[in-house]
Amino acid sequence: MGRVTERRKVIRVRDGAVSTRPDTLVAEEPLEIRLNGKPLAITMRTPGDDFALAAGFLVSEGVLARGADLRNIVYCAGATADGVNTYNVVDVRTAPEVVIPDITLERNVYTTSSCGLCGKASLDAVRTTARWPIADTPPVLVAPELLALLPDRLRAAQRVFERTGGLHGAALFSETGELLDVREDVGRHNAVDKLVGRALQNDALPLSRTILLVSGRASFELAQKAVMAGVPVLAAVSAPSSLAVDLAAETGLTLVGFLRGASMNVYAGEHRVALETAPQT
Repeated sequence: MGRVTERRKVIRVRDGAVSTRPDTLVAEEPLEIRLNGKPLAITMRTPGDDFALAAGFLVSEGVLARGADLRNIVYCAGATADGVNTYNVVDVRTAPEVVIPDITLERNVYTTSSCGLCGKASLDAVRTTARWPIADTPPVLVAPELLALLPDRLRAAQRVFERTGGLHGAALFSETGELLDVREDVGRHNAVDKLVGRALQNDALPLSRTILLVSGRASFELAQKAVMAGVPVLAAVSAPSSLAVDLAAETGLTLVGFLRGASMNVYAGEHRVALETAPQT
């Protein structure tokens, strides 16, 4: 759609020298997601892969689990007075047999970080809505040396980040380190939703023998999205939150944080990381 980046004038100061030049910025626009014609959520996102974003979001909400659950996704008229299609509103239509949960309540419980509810309520919500238990039999086994290579592979595939420096990235790798898919977005959650939504559209869920890598921290919401998609290994270049670690331990998710070069912390699911020596306590 040609709206991933925009140009703005910037005044540059370099070693005391002042100049004016155009700068490339990542675009940010709202996306309203409707479910069977009813408004559901609004997220700020980088335009592009909007249908995958909406589908992945609904996987996280426990609405969609397989390609057959999705009838279609369309852009619809925006909120302008003249009814022009702004390409900022999508309507997701589910198959007739899909049972729609009470997602308004569930979103308040476990996806809204400002809801103020306790961690136990958040964990319970994921437990009751997860369609794909993490069931990689035999377990995925990943060497630390392989994990160490993945951030550079993600960075090399982030085309828009290279131009703007303002995007989060999420990548899906095979257990042997092959890059399967990569998505970028101004929101880290959106980048993961785009990955998961694309997998749903390709009828590739659950993602039971994959590694999900995110370019920022591993929040509870990102761990939740990995669990809901059946991903066994989530790695992040920055820190996890305490509730993300609790969710990983509860569900059997392998959670790796601070993945930088040959250094990393394994917070849960260490049986999937091929450690040569036993950890010292």
